[in-house]
Amino acid sequence: MFLTFFTELRAAKVPVSFREYLSLLEALDRDLADKSVEEFYYLSRTCLVKDERHFDRFDQVFAHVFRGIASMGHAVDATGIPEEWLRRLAERYLTDEEKKQIEAMGWEKLWENLKERLKAQKGRHQGGNKWIGTAGTSPYGAYGYNPEGIRIGQDRNRNFRAVKVWDKREFKDFDDSVELGVRNMRIALRRLRRFARTGSAEELDLDETIHETAHKGYLDVRLRPERRNAVKVLLFLDVGGSMDWHIAIAEELFSAARLEFKHFEHFYFHNCVYENLWKENRRRFDEVIPTLDVIRTYPSDYRIVFVGDASMSPYEVTHPGGSVEHWNEEPGQAWLGRILDHFPKAVWLNPVPQPHWGYTQSIGLIRQVFGERMFPLNLEGIDHAMRELVR
Repeated sequence: MFLTFFTELRAAKVPVSFREYLSLLEALDRDLADKSVEEFYYLSRTCLVKDERHFDRFDQVFAHVFRGIASMGHAVDATGIPEEWLRRLAERYLTDEEKKQIEAMGWEKLWENLKERLKAQKGRHQGGNKWIGTAGTSPYGAYGYNPEGIRIGQDRNRNFRAVKVWDKREFKDFDDSVELGVRNMRIALRRLRRFARTGSAEELDLDETIHETAHKGYLDVRLRPERRNAVKVLLFLDVGGSMDWHIAIAEELFSAARLEFKHFEHFYFHNCVYENLWKENRRRFDEVIPTLDVIRTYPSDYRIVFVGDASMSPYEVTHPGGSVEHWNEEPGQAWLGRILDHFPKAVWLNPVPQPHWGYTQSIGLIRQVFGERMFPLNLEGIDHAMRELVR
């Protein structure tokens, strides 16, 4: 297995040497990973990866080679819901007409009923419309359908209807070494430029050198600070869930922004911004950054760019506790409002085609919060967004 890991890394263009591979085996012989999958991940990354640019490709190979072993999420077990209740035996097919007949409970009733189900339920249920189970029309469980439910123990999205997900999901960081498929994306970003000469004088000022040499009669070399883009950018990236469909274009924009802006920082969020952000998706539950700290750390002259499909339950924007993954004390629109109050120059780039925006209620809510400063994530949309940011 470890030899396969080594060869797969080489095939993925991660520059791993045989000596580094032997160092990893030696570390394992000394039990430095302490028989922990997570410790083995960090140990192997430390031994085998010399440049952080290769972390994303390393993660992809690690997940592929150690599939089934590398899973660290046990959120369902921790809730006390038996795994037997969520075992997938069959799926129920519903026609569009049957789906329309299923009514949503509403936010408050959904939570009240879940508490009652947890107290009353004693066994596994399949195909029903009430209990925590599978392949039915109940709002609670997996592999069924309900227009507004809490997804528990399901491996992925199926109908994009869950207003809460009771699982620990793993996301990956965007790869900033991606070669852009469309070079014009960088050109569009260049509209957000405001050059200034700052720092030490290291660049030859040819015109001034000629002028002073002619004036003084001897060679007088003049230097000046390099001309740099003085615009400062914070990039907020939605990751996971329905954004998985848009990873390629989001990574291209991420790469372009890293190359174009000297003063640049990025943060991740899921669906909507709440009290915490993070820099590394693998550690997003352990190494969070309070959103208030971001607001207090960066001055208001930073330009803000949100990238996300804004496609979520409207409760995530409007209600406390509406977050699909945790209990948020304040609604998403409150946190977005704080960010926009501090950073007046802000836009939202949406990878969903603009003609489809009207079909998703949450997109309309986010557009209202941003004062209609939402633009499609294409070349024309980026161009208009950059024009907005330099106004």
